[in-house]
Amino acid sequence: MSAADETLESRIREAERRLEEAANLAAEAERRAEDEIKALEADLERERGEKEQALAAAEQRLGEIESQVEEAEKRVEAAEGRAAAVEETIADELARARESAAQWLQSQLDSLRREAEGR
Repeated sequence: MSAADETLESRIREAERRLEEAANLAAEAERRAEDEIKALEADLERERGEKEQALAAAEQRLGEIESQVEEAEKRVEAAEGRAAAVEETIADELARARESAAQWLQSQLDSLRREAEGR
């Protein structure tokens, strides 16, 4: 084998070694990328699960708040009904008081007239 053949053979072995090294590096980079993708997918699933739980909790809380609002509205309506009844009772009592006062004044006037006629 000539020196030129040995040099060429050496260069071919070096190129093959570099190619194998590059292939190994590419395979390692691919494995790292796959591991990173799997980790990101796991993170994404965990985040989705947490968001779904948070959304479910928010929906439950919203339902509770809506129920509380309904109950409060019912209590307000009942209180307004009681207030209207009390206002009506007060108006009736005021009317009776005015009528009683008018009758009393009329009786006082009648009494004064009788006294004046008797003199």
